Amino acid sequence: MNAQTYILTIAGHDPSAGAGLTADIKTFEAHDLYGVSVSTAITVQNDVDFKQCVWTDIDVIIAQIDILFDRFDITIVKIGIVESWNTLLRILNRLHEWNPSIKVVLDPIIKASAGFDFHENENQSLLDSIWEQCFIITPNYEEIQSLYPQLSIDQTVEHIASFTNVYLKGGHRANKKGWDALYHSKIVKINMAPHTDSVFEKHGSGCVLSAALASYLALNIELEDAAKHAKRYTEQFLNSNEGLLGKHTYNTFKQTQSINSNNQITQ
Repeated sequence: MNAQTYILTIAGHDPSAGAGLTADIKTFEAHDLYGVSVSTAITVQNDVDFKQCVWTDIDVIIAQIDILFDRFDITIVKIGIVESWNTLLRILNRLHEWNPSIKVVLDPIIKASAGFDFHENENQSLLDSIWEQCFIITPNYEEIQSLYPQLSIDQTVEHIASFTNVYLKGGHRANKKGWDALYHSKIVKINMAPHTDSVFEKHGSGCVLSAALASYLALNIELEDAAKHAKRYTEQFLNSNEGLLGKHTYNTFKQTQSINSNNQITQ
């Protein structure tokens, strides 16, 4: 096996290639990583319309995971849509069986931007055990409100942050739109403002941010720096054109960012 750095996405397949595992692979490639993938679903969608989701059987998901870990050294995994919290827990258990120190970036996608509901949050008793097996979760404001409907956003974040790190995406905020927040080390909060106002909406931007964050972690960047650079990368993606399908530019990444001998990103 060569010296490639491998990173895994476990997500759905989007035919328009704007979201899901295809978007993740593009993001990994832009960061000079070799992405491998496990499909959790085949979706019938494009950049504006979501029609159907055909779920992959859990045994097939596990078989995909097994054959990849049997061959590749994987330390970072990004997870997108899954059929249920029970399915997610089985996936997490399997990942930790293969690598007890695996770092999981979970993007808890509950509803597609086009309005398609993936699953109801009916098994809240499972959530704490799920957070414990993740390194960080990356919900947006709508998703985090759905996780514990009986709690406020602040209460939900405080609860989840007692188990894992939280990157709260601000694209759906009612105020300060685009302001993200990182909660870690038992509720240390770091606010991250947008770097530009001239951003265009993109199909799959949440997937891209989570995949970029996973990429920086795979490059051994510390969490706070990884979060800040993931936000910058996503803004670059949002500004890549005026359409709904963004562009990932490897050369731009290589020209504007480098990794120094201390494994920190400098610009």
